[in-house]
Amino acid sequence: MSFNRNLSEKAQQIEEILKEYLPEEKGFQKTVLEAMNYSFLAGGKRLRPMIMQEAYRSFLKCSGNEAGGTKVIYPFMAAIEMIHTYSLIHDDLPAMDDDDYRRGRKTNHVVYGEAMAILAGDGLLNFAYETAIKAFALCRDDTDRLRVSKALEILAGKAGVYGMVGGQCVDVEAEKKGLTISAEQMAFIDENKTAALIEASLMIGMVLAGASDEILQEAERCGSNIGIAFQIRDDILDIEGDESVLGKPVGSDEKNEKVTYVSYYGLEKAKEKVEELSEEAERILQEIAGEDSFLIPLTNWLIDREK
Repeated sequence: MSFNRNLSEKAQQIEEILKEYLPEEKGFQKTVLEAMNYSFLAGGKRLRPMIMQEAYRSFLKCSGNEAGGTKVIYPFMAAIEMIHTYSLIHDDLPAMDDDDYRRGRKTNHVVYGEAMAILAGDGLLNFAYETAIKAFALCRDDTDRLRVSKALEILAGKAGVYGMVGGQCVDVEAEKKGLTISAEQMAFIDENKTAALIEASLMIGMVLAGASDEILQEAERCGSNIGIAFQIRDDILDIEGDESVLGKPVGSDEKNEKVTYVSYYGLEKAKEKVEELSEEAERILQEIAGEDSFLIPLTNWLIDREK
C-alpha cells in the first residue's frame, strides 16, 4: 500500500474514533458545544492522535506484546486533538493572529463571535481532560492505572505554561511589543509552541504501552526534533514554497518582520538544520519504535512536506 493511501486510511479511522468523544449539542449551553464541535470537525490531518496511536502500536510490537493492546489510548487521542483545536481557536482571535479563515472555513470567532470563541476554546481545553480521564475506565489493573496517571501528567505539562502556553506567551509578547527576540528565545518558542504536543503524543503512546523512563526521554527528544524541524520547514516554505500548493501567500514572515530560524541563520543553514534534526529523529525512532514503524515515513513526510 502506498504511503498516501495508508495515511488517508489511518486518518479516516482516527476521525471515527475522535467523533465518539464529542459532546452532544444540547442543553442551555448548546451554543458553546456547537462552537466547540464546529472547530473540532473542521478537518485537518489528525497528526497528533496519529503519532500517539502509532507510538502505542509500535512499542507494543517492539516489546512483543502486540496482542496486549486495548482502547486505553483512544481518550488520549481525542484529548490531544481537543487541546490542539482549542489553541487554534485562540490563535485566530483578533487579540492574537486575527485570522478570518482556517482550513478553508470561517474561523470560530467570525461565526460565533469573540466571546463564544473564547468559551469554545476554554470548553475544549477542559473537555480534553474530562475525556482523557475516561481512560481509567478502560484499565485492566493497577499497572494500567499507573500508566494512565503518568500519561495525564505528560498531557497537562506539555499543554501548559511549561509547554505550549509558555511558548505562545513568549511569541505573543515579542510580536505585540515589537521586540527583537534572541536565538535562545526563538528556540524556546519552537520547542514549546510547536514541538510540545508532538513530544506529548509520542510519550503518551509509549507510556501507555509500557515504555520505561529512559525510552520516554528518547521519545521526548525525538518529538522535539520533529517539532522544531517541522517549524523550520514551515519557515522555509514561507520563502520558497509554491503559493498554489500552500494555499496561502508566501513571504508573510518577512513582511511582518517575524524572527524565524531562516531570518536568523539564513536559508542554507535552515535546510541543514532540518536535515540534521530529521536524521536524528529517524535514528531514535528506529531504536524505540522499530525499523518498520509507520512513524518513520510519517515523520519524513511531515518534515519534507510541500505545504
